[in-house]
Amino acid sequence: MTSEARRKQGRGRLAGPAMVAIVVSILLTITIGLLGPSAMVPALTGPAWQPPYSLAAHPSPYLVIALATATLLLGGLGLLAALFATSRPGSPPATTRDDPDATPTATPDDPDHGSGGAAFRRPYPAPLHRLGGVLLSARALVLVGCAAAAVLAFLPPSGSGDHLNYAAYGRMVTLGVDPYTHGAIDLPGDPIADAVEEPWREEPSVYGPVATAVQAVASWIGGDSLRLTMFVLALSNAAAFIVTGLLVDRFTRHDPRRRLRAALLWTANPLLLYHLVAGMHVDTLAIACMVAALLARGRPMGSGVLLGLGVAIKVNAGLVALGPAWELRRRPGRLALMAGCAVAVVVVGYAVVGFDALAPITRTSKSISHASFWKLVQGWLQAIVGTGSAYRGAIQVGSLLVLALVAWSLLRLAARAGWSSGGGALSGHPGAPSWHASSAAPGGVDAPVVAMALVVAYLFATPYILPWYDGLALGMLALVGASALDGLVVAHLLVLSLAYLPARVEGQPDDLEWLRTVVRPQLGWALLALTVALVAWAWRAAGRERRRQASAAPQRSGP
Repeated sequence: MTSEARRKQGRGRLAGPAMVAIVVSILLTITIGLLGPSAMVPALTGPAWQPPYSLAAHPSPYLVIALATATLLLGGLGLLAALFATSRPGSPPATTRDDPDATPTATPDDPDHGSGGAAFRRPYPAPLHRLGGVLLSARALVLVGCAAAAVLAFLPPSGSGDHLNYAAYGRMVTLGVDPYTHGAIDLPGDPIADAVEEPWREEPSVYGPVATAVQAVASWIGGDSLRLTMFVLALSNAAAFIVTGLLVDRFTRHDPRRRLRAALLWTANPLLLYHLVAGMHVDTLAIACMVAALLARGRPMGSGVLLGLGVAIKVNAGLVALGPAWELRRRPGRLALMAGCAVAVVVVGYAVVGFDALAPITRTSKSISHASFWKLVQGWLQAIVGTGSAYRGAIQVGSLLVLALVAWSLLRLAARAGWSSGGGALSGHPGAPSWHASSAAPGGVDAPVVAMALVVAYLFATPYILPWYDGLALGMLALVGASALDGLVVAHLLVLSLAYLPARVEGQPDDLEWLRTVVRPQLGWALLALTVALVAWAWRAAGRERRRQASAAPQRSGP
């Protein structure tokens, strides 16, 4: 057996255990919510007949934290193994004869092309791969992920207490209180606001006007019931996750391997189901808008509106807008229309809620999260220079320099390697190139690639980072081609997930305080190592690509 065959066989053997680990991780996430209030699941007030539902088993905090640890380790390691196993399949894709539900992909040289249904007379690529005896189906993964998201919408949110803040901000709107200048503490005795946990009770909303509008609608429907309010929020959140998964699946359906990878990165990603769906973070809504905007940019007005909605949900999602801006830089008319629509949506939104809504954002932009490697830098500066300052200004400058370095490294590699989204159109023939293929920048760097590079650079460089922020990077990665960057981003998310286990302060046993005070800060070293590894990989890969192109270039003949 050749070394290449052994490598393929090794990859194939990973597929089965990887998929088992992913499915078990998803089931454990569901189990945590199903068990009901615990150290991982805040209690919800309201009539017991109202959703979300649980067994109300009140499990031990040690049990649920152990379950969460297993969820994250199985999900993260299983996902890494699955991505590795499917990056170079050990056998060719299956054909429509193996999958009767597959969409035929006729080609111009097919004698049956355009003959309606006769394309099935010849085999065509289908979203199936056989690895080590395991048949992998992108469609099955999408169905599993969508079903899990739907189930989780009927279970109480878990992992953090952020959803309690969302309910309180919506409650403030319905009571005529400005959520951008008040915190939950300003509504004493309120059945919704009283549920908000420390240390967020005094904090005003940092979310955009569209997010606040969704929260207000949920509060209007839920009334005094925290359970019903949460259920409405959970439905909108799960719907956004599912729609994003279906959009990504449709975009990649022309290429079975990419379709399978996209399902792993988003819809059936156990870490995203744990954070974005079970954790019910508002980031899901922003990501849905940004993915839709990138896929709809053939219509500048619609794409601009979607970009504006994403920014008006969460401001940092606005980095994605720089991708279409770069792609349209030589088409000023379309760029102006897209940018004008996006800006109009944002301005109108903030005009409605009042521009006081920008003040909390500027305050939080100077924060440093405890798991960030910038917290280590802050400690070094205080030890060397003195403890009289938090050195936030210096750290902000440093983070911008790191962001520029990571972004430049990725874009340099993308230009040399000719990275492109290269996805299928969202309408018409499934194998047709999308409208923007001809408008990509030299070297094939189009809007999704630029957006992906900037988002990844931001997440690896920012001083304030939480696990669910990485969802935006994975949404962007699902639209572009595979590379070692997939594994680096998944590893980044896994480390952050373990650092914030759980992402709550209340309801935790005292003898597990070391998870927050010891483990969380030390994992900053792992995030620093991943950032260094990303830059090193990008520069080495770009160098190899340059040498490859130089060796492939025709040599000049002598005189």
